[in-house]
Amino acid sequence: MTLSTTTVAVIAVCWRVLTATTTRTFFQPDEFFQSLEVAHHAVFGYGHLTWEWVATPPIRSIIYPSLYTPAFWILKRTGLDNSDALIYLPKALQGVFAAATDIATFLLARQILGKQYANVAFFLSCTSVFNALALGRTFSNSVETALTTIALCFWPWGSTFNHKQTTISLSLAAISCMIRPTNALIWFFLLGAFLVQNRSQKENMAFLTIRILTVGIIALTFQVAIDSLYFGSLTLTSLTFLTTNLSGVSLFYGSSPWHYYLTQGLPLLCGTSFPFFIPGVYNLLSKKITASREMNTMIALIWWTIAIYSLAGHKEWRFLHPILPLIHIFSAKYMVDSYLRTTSNKKEAAASLLPLKRSVVCFLLSGIIPGIYVMYFHSSSQIAVMHYFRSLDDMELQSIGFLMPCHSTPWQAYLHKPHLARDGYLWSIGCEPPLLGQNISEYHDQTDVFYKSPIQYMRKHFPEEVDRSFPPSPKPSSIPGSKILSDDRWDHRWPSHLVFFGALLNDINGGRAVEAALRRLGYAEVWAGKSSFEEDWRRRGGVRVWKWRPTG
Repeated sequence: MTLSTTTVAVIAVCWRVLTATTTRTFFQPDEFFQSLEVAHHAVFGYGHLTWEWVATPPIRSIIYPSLYTPAFWILKRTGLDNSDALIYLPKALQGVFAAATDIATFLLARQILGKQYANVAFFLSCTSVFNALALGRTFSNSVETALTTIALCFWPWGSTFNHKQTTISLSLAAISCMIRPTNALIWFFLLGAFLVQNRSQKENMAFLTIRILTVGIIALTFQVAIDSLYFGSLTLTSLTFLTTNLSGVSLFYGSSPWHYYLTQGLPLLCGTSFPFFIPGVYNLLSKKITASREMNTMIALIWWTIAIYSLAGHKEWRFLHPILPLIHIFSAKYMVDSYLRTTSNKKEAAASLLPLKRSVVCFLLSGIIPGIYVMYFHSSSQIAVMHYFRSLDDMELQSIGFLMPCHSTPWQAYLHKPHLARDGYLWSIGCEPPLLGQNISEYHDQTDVFYKSPIQYMRKHFPEEVDRSFPPSPKPSSIPGSKILSDDRWDHRWPSHLVFFGALLNDINGGRAVEAALRRLGYAEVWAGKSSFEEDWRRRGGVRVWKWRPTG
């Protein structure tokens, strides 16, 4: 029994909106600083723009954050921006985007494999640990995944070439490439494969060529116009995004060996489907199964994407997110085929909602457990602290300083405190990359300098006593987009509230001296969040909030 498209849509929307709005953990800064914070800044006029937005030239397009500006605009117009709707309305919108991936995965599996596989592919998508971690978050990769999967539903996989559907596919692909220029890698491969497989169909080739040029020119013109209007000068963000990420700047955010995606990325991406994806690939390569042209193209696209991304030094799991729906579809085929080969009751299997062994269903459902952990517990204090600050009266919350690795919490898109929008009242130590091409192995940003010797940093860049009026810090962090980085430029004033991870007070690099110094100045802990496993020692110990309290 195959679910109807309507039923799938209702289940997907309800599931993803629920998970998106109830997720209360921190995964990666781009979830906030490349989407919500930019949209908040565009609507309300304040917020933190990272170097990608203020560098000359900028490397990010306003098109993706614009998806969330209507939500903030509605809240502003209705006066609900000071309510929790500020946080949950954009989350609900992201839940709808996430549901589109689940729905498109179902439709694509039904189109490529047949009805009996579609339910299983949809089930894999809904129970995926990685989707639980990333799909409901406001990452550009998440929307890229949704757009790519929908576009693949309209792509001419077989011999049938529908002009209207192909145009829709190319249009969605163009939007996806505007959001993430690297998405073009997927479409370069598919276009090349289609040209090779259908080279005798000259009429279709001519149509495809003309339509690619037309859609491409329209999309590029639109992007340049929108970005130039936003930044105030002629701007081509797709080009600057690619050139910057191909430079050494991307390595500032970490580098991994060539096999990273094979040995770490792919298993983490697949999650519970990994034990079924790998034998499915083996059976295909060893000719134990006969695959359709569509399936061969699909698996080749998966390996092409992994191979090309493996050439880059900087690697992240979420870069591969757009191929996860294809992995789910391929895994679904192996699961269902294996069950049909071993079951004795073919009629009952065909009528089953999930033609899988019960043990397999239970194993797939077990993915919900780590999914719950990453949504509700891992790094939850980094979100909870912003809710704590939102609850404080403006007279009490006079200024905040974040002594933690940069971008470790959301910012004004969560906090929404206009009185802290003035320069120097809300600040964090920075982490600007080497924009002048400095040697990365010798380069140290503000975060590095601070954690090398926190007590020395405080002695050099903070006054000896706390000013009870809590004036703004003149130069609390590196200027985003600045190509000059000198520690002499940092100049802090003690705020009413300090935020840091508990690791800062541990006996690492003088942690006890830091605690003693803060207590001498008059600070005391007023809030503490739960700690969780963190690979970076600087982010361990949970989030702590210390407030200055007058004595005598």
